[in-house]
Amino acid sequence: MDLQGKKILIVGSGRTGISTARFCLGKGARVTLNDMQKKFDVPRDLLDQGMAIEASGHSVETFLSHDLVVLSPGVSVMIRPVIEAQARGIEVISEIELAWRFLSAPLIAVTGTNGKTTTTSLIGALFQAAGKRVFVGGNIGTPLIESCMQDESFDYIVAEISSFQLEAIRMFRPYISVLLNVTDDHLDRHASFDEYCAAKARIFMNQRSADLAVISADDPAVRALAASINAEVFFFSQSHACENGAWHDGLFHFMRSRDRHQVTFDAAEARLQGAHNIENMLAAGSVGFLCGIPADIIRDVLLSFSGLPHRMEFVDEIQGIRFFNDSKGTNVGAVVKSLESLEGPIILIAGGKDKGGSYYPLEGLLKSKGRALVVLGEAKERIAAELGHIVPTVTVDSLEKAVAEAFARACPGDTVLFSPACASFDMFKSYAHRGQCFVDSVKKLKR
Repeated sequence: MDLQGKKILIVGSGRTGISTARFCLGKGARVTLNDMQKKFDVPRDLLDQGMAIEASGHSVETFLSHDLVVLSPGVSVMIRPVIEAQARGIEVISEIELAWRFLSAPLIAVTGTNGKTTTTSLIGALFQAAGKRVFVGGNIGTPLIESCMQDESFDYIVAEISSFQLEAIRMFRPYISVLLNVTDDHLDRHASFDEYCAAKARIFMNQRSADLAVISADDPAVRALAASINAEVFFFSQSHACENGAWHDGLFHFMRSRDRHQVTFDAAEARLQGAHNIENMLAAGSVGFLCGIPADIIRDVLLSFSGLPHRMEFVDEIQGIRFFNDSKGTNVGAVVKSLESLEGPIILIAGGKDKGGSYYPLEGLLKSKGRALVVLGEAKERIAAELGHIVPTVTVDSLEKAVAEAFARACPGDTVLFSPACASFDMFKSYAHRGQCFVDSVKKLKR
């Protein structure tokens, strides 16, 4: 794809937009960076290369005056300027689509409602342990386009991919696609659960028979996609053995039926605990197995990987009460998995920016394990209305107060779990900022 002299509109001024602009300028394109914000920071070197800026909205006229439009993940494909541009034959793509057109190494793309970041990181750790040159990025933090600007060459590219990014792909084709699970999420952006599933399924859209699709056999929504996938399907399961796939029955098993190759090992001492992490380890181990990584390396990485900050992160124990930071639990499905992985009684701290899904899936676990519920943020009234009849429930207006309330209601042996089931942007800059504020509040409580 030749970008020389092309007029390219980059929509969104976050890290993805800035990286995309830098890449396009480096390829000789004429770039305009557009954002809804009135003011945003732009690196001086991009302006020195002649990049134009358009702030305070998305103008139809601007979209129509460019040869190519590249969307950042936060920009919907349903806004009027995008629809108008597509109607005029102007190509509108996501950053991952642009990046894919310039990749020179096999791409492993990981998506799903929950577990994407852990699984992506695990796959990266597997390749690194095997001595491979690997780029790990995408929605995990480093935009995929940055892999195209590195001086070194890679053996593999591993990328976490969101449903937002998949909305605007055309030719994007991973060598291995991984779909972990699909539960209610982002219904503030997608019109329905079915539409959200369809967006996730686009990861398989361009795959061929020589490619691979690693998917859950336990998730009904994911399993239903298997018949329509052109790639070789490799299942993973925690409930039954898979003829062509991976499963866990106390041991980890990986088997590829076409060559009857099978690997089995015990990872009972793995530092990652909980059913959700077994799922992540099965998916990541499957990728390593399919790429020929030796069994002893797969086992050693699965045993030693300690998890990620803000995802079921043990913070401290105060007077016999344990505190866990699960700020990355930004949807109800993630909170369900986190509650399942802990022994009760549990005081759950939840709330933030509502994403449109139901909170009722938490009802059974709160009944069986919950001692109390503390809610905060924009969604606190809605959560209290749906779940407040199950356990004693209190609403607060700050995270520090939430920690204090949870501690006051806990008994020795209890667990305080901060797993919001919501986005962070009502009160915090990001889930990481929110998680750090929780950790700081626990430290302050201990002092």
